[in-house]
Amino acid sequence: MCGISGLVNWGDSETLGRMTNVQTHRGPDDAGLWERRSPGGGYVGLGSRRLAILDLSSDGHMPMSNEDGTVWMTYNGEVYNFAELRRELEAKGHHFRSHTDTEAIVHLYEEYGVECLDRLDGMFALAICDLRGSAFASPSIFLARDHFGVKPLYYCAIGNKLAFASEIKALLEVPGIEARMSMDALDKYLTFLWVPDPLTMFEGIYKLPAGHYATWQGGQFKIQQYWDLKFPTSGHRFDRKEEDLATEIRERFCSSVQRQMVSDVPIGAFLSAGLDSTSIVAAMAKKHPVRTYTITFPKKYRVGETAMDDPAVPKRMARALGCEHHEIVVEPEVTDLLPKLTWHMDEPTADPAIIAAYLVCREAKKNATVLLSGVGGDEIFAGYRKHAAQNWAEHYRRLPKIARLGAEQAILNLPSMRGTALKGHVRLAKKMARSAALNPAEAFIRNGTYFDESQRAELYLPSASPDARSNASSQHLTAFDNVKDADFLNQMLYLDTKIFMTTLNLTYNDKMSMASSVEVRVPFLDRHLAEFVAWNVPPKLKLKGTWSPVTKHIFREAMREMLPAEVLRQPKAGFAAPVDYWLAHDLRPMVDDLLSETQIRKRGLFRPEVVRRYVDEQRRGVEDWSMQIWQLLTLEIWMQLFLDGEARQFAEAKIHSQQLATA
Repeated sequence: MCGISGLVNWGDSETLGRMTNVQTHRGPDDAGLWERRSPGGGYVGLGSRRLAILDLSSDGHMPMSNEDGTVWMTYNGEVYNFAELRRELEAKGHHFRSHTDTEAIVHLYEEYGVECLDRLDGMFALAICDLRGSAFASPSIFLARDHFGVKPLYYCAIGNKLAFASEIKALLEVPGIEARMSMDALDKYLTFLWVPDPLTMFEGIYKLPAGHYATWQGGQFKIQQYWDLKFPTSGHRFDRKEEDLATEIRERFCSSVQRQMVSDVPIGAFLSAGLDSTSIVAAMAKKHPVRTYTITFPKKYRVGETAMDDPAVPKRMARALGCEHHEIVVEPEVTDLLPKLTWHMDEPTADPAIIAAYLVCREAKKNATVLLSGVGGDEIFAGYRKHAAQNWAEHYRRLPKIARLGAEQAILNLPSMRGTALKGHVRLAKKMARSAALNPAEAFIRNGTYFDESQRAELYLPSASPDARSNASSQHLTAFDNVKDADFLNQMLYLDTKIFMTTLNLTYNDKMSMASSVEVRVPFLDRHLAEFVAWNVPPKLKLKGTWSPVTKHIFREAMREMLPAEVLRQPKAGFAAPVDYWLAHDLRPMVDDLLSETQIRKRGLFRPEVVRRYVDEQRRGVEDWSMQIWQLLTLEIWMQLFLDGEARQFAEAKIHSQQLATA
């Protein structure tokens, strides 16, 4: 796992060095630069920070080349089938000098060109400079991101100049790339808590979409999709029996887990009370004992937070499987953490789960460098409450209009129920009531938003309102259109896989793990497993039942012989944090400071009286605006860091502390 960077006709070795150093946390074990400058002034450079996972020797140094130095690569990720690829390539005459997956990719590209992507099973973001068959004045640059987008890759292309890196902060080290906020991205952020790919919060900086590659030659930059998760049409006939499906899914899943256990450094796993992480640990334990990590908060934080798992369940499971279990009880200094984690995220990301993700990785780093995570299980097998809620909504729409209007008004008038186990249910019910009149696709999108269109219109100052033609949900609607002939459950899963999972869950898992120099792997996102489920499992076996549907039914059946009943019937719980408690206690002074009338007026984006109303209603318990306040707070912290220039101080302090640690 690493941090990569690169320049074409932009900057110099000093710039490339700064880009690489600012990502030291992604790879504290080694650093490398490779560059060439043509007589005509053309320049190309690749940088790498290495977190050594396979072949810990100096043979794994990057950037890495083929035998004659005509193909150079910098790479972030893990390819789990590299040993098979190596044997195939050696049979074709390629010579290896290391035991890394990096070198296998170099030779695979040398042999097959861009088609090499079809052969890679794993997670990766890579950049290759190909000097073969052309004058150096016009090298070919090849960028690629893995099928599901587990690893990030950002770029800025202007004229014949190109810069790319694993993190945006590295691009901001390039002269001429300035930190300017995209107003289109701001509108999407307020809508969804984060900015969907390919936009970023920075004007002119983009993220290469998952399952895509890009080529640059002679100043021409082109992006092409090479893979997508397809689904059958809604009338597709599924012939496999449930028993057979469950058996094959279990075998494929366990095989994926065990393939992803390859490592020359200590490995462990997240373990919550939920189905996905427990299944991973059970599959790992079939091979050898496992280190497991559970994060929990003191009881005072847990009041009314149904999204927090019961730590007693994973403790019992770990004991039964013979795991070396670590229960991490944290009471974080959240006022100090928020700026630090916002710096690591690069963009404002208003999901408080980033805090829990960072804390568990920070503690796990003490005795493990690789962790396996259950991210992807809900998107592949239909595990979210919103999937079941859409089922209820379909039946609700059949009620007479007068009955629906009465029910919607009653739901909207409900108190927020903060501090009780009903809080999450009330919040979901209110979202559904507001979206009841929409068609299924628009309702599903609306139920995943936080500031809706009318609320954003009220929030913005007239001078800051986005273009009236802008549609914050345009990418979501496009995703639905891509699979419009599939069953609606599969349409929802496609959208979640393409947008929600990639641009939120996978992004914060990458950034928060890399902040602690930990690699996180995701066995559910084995593309062959995902494709098998998409084409062989009927929707009714993913979400089974009508009024009280069972989520991930087929996966529960697949794991029945490996897991206790306690885990199989465990309700869905998120990787959450006690936002309500923090806003009412630890963060109260920060909210009053950063969201004060003076500060809001200074930014010139929002109406101060509207922001204050949200804060006041939250504190009085009139409404649950916790996520919206968290959005605005995170945004202000991000603006101070990246627009006001405080990020530079964070970077210098971070680099200095890491240099001392490795001295």
